[in-house]
Amino acid sequence: MLRKPDSGPQTVLTVERIVPLDRARSFITLLVVLHHSVINYTYFGNADRMRWLGFDLIVLFNDSFFMACMFFISGLFVHDSLARRRPANFLANRAWRLGVPFLISIFVVMPIAYYPTFLRHNPQAAIDSNFLHFWWNTLTIGPWPSGSAWFLWVLLALDAIAALLWAAAPRLIETFGQLIATLHERPMTAFAAFLTLTVIIYLPMRVMFGDTSWLVPGHYPLPIQTSRILLYAGYFLTGVGVGAVNLKTGVLAENGALAKRWVVWLAFAFVFYGVILLLVYAHHNWLEDFNSPPLWWHTAYGLAFAMFSAAMTFTIPAVFLRFARSPLGLLDAMRPSAYGIYLVHFVFLIWLQYIVYDPPFPAFVKFAIVFTGTLSMSWALTLLLRRIPAVARTI
Repeated sequence: MLRKPDSGPQTVLTVERIVPLDRARSFITLLVVLHHSVINYTYFGNADRMRWLGFDLIVLFNDSFFMACMFFISGLFVHDSLARRRPANFLANRAWRLGVPFLISIFVVMPIAYYPTFLRHNPQAAIDSNFLHFWWNTLTIGPWPSGSAWFLWVLLALDAIAALLWAAAPRLIETFGQLIATLHERPMTAFAAFLTLTVIIYLPMRVMFGDTSWLVPGHYPLPIQTSRILLYAGYFLTGVGVGAVNLKTGVLAENGALAKRWVVWLAFAFVFYGVILLLVYAHHNWLEDFNSPPLWWHTAYGLAFAMFSAAMTFTIPAVFLRFARSPLGLLDAMRPSAYGIYLVHFVFLIWLQYIVYDPPFPAFVKFAIVFTGTLSMSWALTLLLRRIPAVARTI
C-alpha cells in the first residue's frame, strides 16, 4: 500500500502494510504446508499405505482455489510497486526476490528435499551412488522437480507482463482499476463479473487439456498446470487492477460492501464445493468409464471448479478484512516468515514423510508429525536465515 505524505517539498512514496492482506497471504502459505502434509495420506496421493478419506477432502478443497487466490493477492501490490520503482527497477527487485530464490530452490533446496524419494524408490541405486550423483543426474537427465518453487517463476513472468503493460500503455492499468472501482458499492455485480471471467479463462482450457496435464519444457523445472495458465494470469492481472486504486478505500476497503458480505461469499463457496463433491461421487460411482468421463462431466466439473475458485477468492480477503481488528496471533507472528516457510518447507516435509513411512502409525498421527515438524522447523530455519541482512532483504 502506498501513500503520499502531505508535507515536504518533494513527494515521496512510502510503504504501509495492510494487515488483513498480510494475514491472507500468511493463511494461504499455511494452507500450502497443510496441503503438502496431508497429500501423502490420501487415496488420491497413493504414496503411504496409511490413508484417510478426510484428507482427500482437504486436498480437493485446497487445490480448487488456493494457488489462484495467491496469484490474485500477489497482484494487489504490483501497481504501487511499479509506481514507486518504475518498470526497470521493479523487475530488478522482482528478479532478486523471486528469481534468486527460485534458482536456489531448483539447484539446492529441491534436490535435498527429493533425495529421500530417490532413496525410497531406488534402494539399490542409493547404495551404489551418493547425493552428488543424484544431484548431477537430476540436473542433467531428470526428472528435475521444482516442487512448490514453480509459483516463483510463474509469478516472475506475470510481473514482467505487468511491467511491460505499464511501459507500453501507462494508463491501461489505472483505467482497468477505475473500472473495477465502480463496483465498490455493488459487490454482487463484482462477484458475477469475476465469476464470469473465471469461467471464461478456465473452462475451455479445462475441457481441452483436463486437470492433470502439466506443461513442462523438456526436463527443465519450469512446470505449470496447463489448464490453469490463463486462470493464474487472469487472477493476477485482476489483482493488479484492484490494487491500482487505493486498497484502503477501493473494492477491498476494510469496511466496504465486499467485506461486509463475507458470509455470502462463504456460503457460495460451500455450495459450489458441495457440487464438486457431488461430481466426484458421480465420477466414482455412476460413470461407466472411470478413466474417460464424458464431456458433460468435464464441463460440469470445470464450471463447479471455476465458481468455487471465484467464491473462495472473494471469501479469503473478505473474512480477514471483516475481522481486521481481531487478534490472530499465529498469522501475525508468521507474517515476516511466511515467504521463507514457503521456500524451505519441502525439505522438512519430504524427509519427515520418509522417516514416518515405515512405522505403522495411523494416518492422522503421521500427518500430525509431518505438519507440526515441517511448519516449526521451516519457521525456525527462516528466522535464522533472516538474521543475515542480505537474506532478510530477500525473504
